[in-house]
Amino acid sequence: MEGECFMSKVRVRYAPSPTGPLHIGGARSALFNWLFARHFGGTMLVRIEDTDLERSTREAEELILDSLRWLGIDWDEGIDVGGDHGPYRQQERLALYKPYTQKLLESGHAYECYCTEEELEAERQELKARGELPRYLGKCRNLTAQEKEKYIAEGRKPVIRFRVPDGKKIVVDDLVRGKVEFDSDGIGDFVLVKSNGLPTYNFAVVLDDALMEITHVIRGDEHLSNTPRQLLIYQALALPQPQFAHVSLILGEDRSKMSKRHGATSVLQYREDGYLPEALINFLVLLGWSPEGEQEIFSVDELIEQFSLERVSKSPAVFDMNKLKWMNAHYLKALPLADLTHLCLPHLEKAGLITKETAETDLPWLEAAVDAVREKMEYAAQAPELMRVFFGDTVLLDKDNEEVKQTLSLNTTKQVISALQQRAGELTSWDSATVRKLLKEIGKEIGVKGKALFMAARIAVTGQSHGPDLNSVLTLIGPKRAALRAKSVLDQL
Repeated sequence: MEGECFMSKVRVRYAPSPTGPLHIGGARSALFNWLFARHFGGTMLVRIEDTDLERSTREAEELILDSLRWLGIDWDEGIDVGGDHGPYRQQERLALYKPYTQKLLESGHAYECYCTEEELEAERQELKARGELPRYLGKCRNLTAQEKEKYIAEGRKPVIRFRVPDGKKIVVDDLVRGKVEFDSDGIGDFVLVKSNGLPTYNFAVVLDDALMEITHVIRGDEHLSNTPRQLLIYQALALPQPQFAHVSLILGEDRSKMSKRHGATSVLQYREDGYLPEALINFLVLLGWSPEGEQEIFSVDELIEQFSLERVSKSPAVFDMNKLKWMNAHYLKALPLADLTHLCLPHLEKAGLITKETAETDLPWLEAAVDAVREKMEYAAQAPELMRVFFGDTVLLDKDNEEVKQTLSLNTTKQVISALQQRAGELTSWDSATVRKLLKEIGKEIGVKGKALFMAARIAVTGQSHGPDLNSVLTLIGPKRAALRAKSVLDQL
């Protein structure tokens, strides 16, 4: 009961820097936090870490929030929602940090450092030359009042550094990785407050998490090396420490660092390409979390019920683009036809196949065309490529295709195409049953059936050997267009 009571008080956060759109790694971190909070009936908080003045923008902030909303990740407290622990942008919290800076200076856990960037760089290079880990060696640790006055007279503006204790083992008791030990001697005195008065990430994140009463910090593995510094700050200020869970990296299929060629694009780009948020959520959760059984397709409610940090892997997750496409195709197939068509329309319009006007007047026809290709569709941006076969009065014969060449070598092929041109041009009524009857009559008339008949007819109206169901193609393009296409193919023979 005690554990359940503790878990009912879960407070987690997602705290992005607004320097660009939300990418896959950030989306997974947000998702894991959200599922953890929802599983335990806790609180999800979203705040913004915007102390990188040169790169942070409100536009990027809105892109990130928009991406989270599209994914279906909501939050109980923070940006756009409010709450009792605001403000929720670091730039608006600067006054809250100052007393803690002063407390660390007064207790001797921090000190002013006047070293110039040139001096620091020289120190880094010297350590590298000796084969040692670059770190600050504490030149300003014990400055006299006279030395400080001299530096101030030179116009130097100090940073505030944390005084890292010597010879201390720092243990991170991680909920994913277990106990991870760090040696304080390899850390060096790190900067808490920059010379412009802005806190560094490691200082601000500790104060924000403590003041916002965060119980669990679930974040990417790249932050693990920051954690010993943060624990030292918690201890120096006697602040309650959250539990940490560092989630493994996401690698490309070749097991190298994720890049755009692996699919490391923004969440909004996936939306633009016609992926569904349910599919992306389902895919993301399996990047590092393993369900108990063999199930791969989950509803959001199932994920909330089953998610736990115990089943989050220590090993890197591999981003499999083909699996994402397969998963999205599964969700597209389950989508009502009207919704799927609506998803495809912008892509068809962008490709110049339809206009806004034709999208309205020809909607039933477009729905039928989408239905004819939905089994092959992995994401909606493929619609123009898959549906191009339904547009245009002429087709280009793929003479390099072996099946096309083989069919064209048959004496009956030209007869089938000619008959289709003539008979289709004479018909006034046209539906699926008419098309079946027409092909049957042509086959009987010429004395051909099976592949020799149907491949010839397919080539007559598409120029290709493969594509959507032939009956669907003929039914959708209509008799006039079928006759025109057959003539364009005959002209190429």
